[in-house]
Amino acid sequence: FKMHAGRVISKLLCSGEKEVDLAVQSAKAAFKIWSQMSGMERSRVLLEAARIIREQREEIATLETINNGKSIFEARVDIDISWQCLEYYAGLAGSLAGEHIQLPGGSFGYTRREPLGVCVGIGAWNYPFQIACWKSAPALACGNAMVFKPSPFTPISVVRLAEIFTEAGVPKGLFNVVQGGVATGQFLCHHPDVAKISFTGSVPTGIKIMEMAAKGIKPVTLELGGKSPLIIFSDCALENAVNGALMANFLTQGEVCCNGTRVFVERKILDVFTKEVVKRTQKIKVGDPLLEDTRMGALINRPHLDRVQGFIKQAKEQGAEVLCGGDLYVPDDPKLKNGYYMRPCVLGNCTDDMTCVKEEIFGPVMSILPFDTEDEVVERANNTKFGLAGGVFTRDIQKAHRVVAALKAGMCFINNYNISPVELPFGGYKASGFGRENGRAAIEYYSQLKTVCVEMGDVESVF
Repeated sequence: FKMHAGRVISKLLCSGEKEVDLAVQSAKAAFKIWSQMSGMERSRVLLEAARIIREQREEIATLETINNGKSIFEARVDIDISWQCLEYYAGLAGSLAGEHIQLPGGSFGYTRREPLGVCVGIGAWNYPFQIACWKSAPALACGNAMVFKPSPFTPISVVRLAEIFTEAGVPKGLFNVVQGGVATGQFLCHHPDVAKISFTGSVPTGIKIMEMAAKGIKPVTLELGGKSPLIIFSDCALENAVNGALMANFLTQGEVCCNGTRVFVERKILDVFTKEVVKRTQKIKVGDPLLEDTRMGALINRPHLDRVQGFIKQAKEQGAEVLCGGDLYVPDDPKLKNGYYMRPCVLGNCTDDMTCVKEEIFGPVMSILPFDTEDEVVERANNTKFGLAGGVFTRDIQKAHRVVAALKAGMCFINNYNISPVELPFGGYKASGFGRENGRAAIEYYSQLKTVCVEMGDVESVF
């Protein structure tokens, strides 16, 4: 496992079939205890875990920066969202309930909301700690156990989360971490004692996970990729829209699934908007992610950096214009010379049929596309297999609501972008996946409903 400077900092063993089975059996045993506790009892444990994370925010954020390469400034925000997520589901844990339904003649029925059992969480490398919290908090609040597999590129911060849960008082083995790549993931998906799989990652892997889960009729939640539209109307507050476009493209080195990477700009303001975005992008401080004033750290690894560079090269060949950035960046610090750094890139002169506009780059690359009418831009915005997010900048509130209603995307933003409060459900349409994380909605995906029908008179037989 390498850090952002390209140095190996630790070596981890992959979990094989035996280790995966041990993790699942240990989670199964812990589930027996945890699922019998009341919601209020579970709530107290989750609140304690949130408190520990809040207390150790700085240390965990530093670990995450070394783990992933993102700026310490951003890592702190991730850790804050993580403890807030645990706090939110701690608040819901005590209120999970079924309902009572009156039937004729004094008979009645009721529903029980029951946990699923051992759930599997498979995380991505862009928000390692946060994704683990987004998956484990609702799972544990509902009474489940979880076996979590982080990405092999970011294995370390999730182990800290497992320690924190144990410290907070969850039964031993309730949140288990296994390490590894494809093979480890396959063992988890095929394991007969796994009740559900929640995956964050790429579309091709999502397809494979859904196929594997189908063999055991296991429910899945898939949070996959995106190529989201960000629509900038000429009546927007310009500075706000520029800030929105930067937030929609350059957080975590552009390695964000819901990024608004297709920036549609009304032709009237194309030049002034583009000029301002380029000016601001050139000022983004790239470098050592552990320094306070760094705003963009290193990409995840060399193959990924090469892939992003390949997209930029192809964009140029297809006629796009590199307005700024896109080149490799070598920090002054000799310790960082082997790091995976590049300058954030803005592409102009883009058209809808270019590869850089159609495919997810997952790097700091923004494509700017002009448009003329609302109907035209909505149609172009929806012309993609993805449907994770979408954004609109305008001062016309009716237009804003009309456009987001027409967007085929699960997460829409009006006059902001890439803020994800834990109170709101997060997830996609179309190839971006299904199921939801966060909000009350996630409870649906980590529990199952049992209906009980009670007869208070004599059974009437038709025989």
